[in-house]
Amino acid sequence: MKVKGSIVKIGKIQDISSKFRKRELVIKTAEQYPQHISIEFVQDKAGLLDANFCTQGAFVDVSINLKGREWKNPAGDSKYFNSIQGWRIQEAVEEVAVEAQSPDREDDLPF
Repeated sequence: MKVKGSIVKIGKIQDISSKFRKRELVIKTAEQYPQHISIEFVQDKAGLLDANFCTQGAFVDVSINLKGREWKNPAGDSKYFNSIQGWRIQEAVEEVAVEAQSPDREDDLPF
């Protein structure tokens, strides 16, 4: 899946353990009703956010995977958690709506 939007925030690399690290990216989607989406980049993918174009306000195209997991508490009740993990980020061209323009000349059509 892909998500397009402008970068709102790039977090610092967090070393969760000696074998796991992550970094958060927040983007504001380019939709009629924009959403703020938090995307995690884990392990070696955390370094992708060091690219030259990864600055606040930059318009990017992010490839993501949706992850889900179940957790059971000691009482046996299940809870479900979702995460969005990024695995590629690239600079994108902001799409601009172009209004339909009427031709400068008249057509020879009879209608």
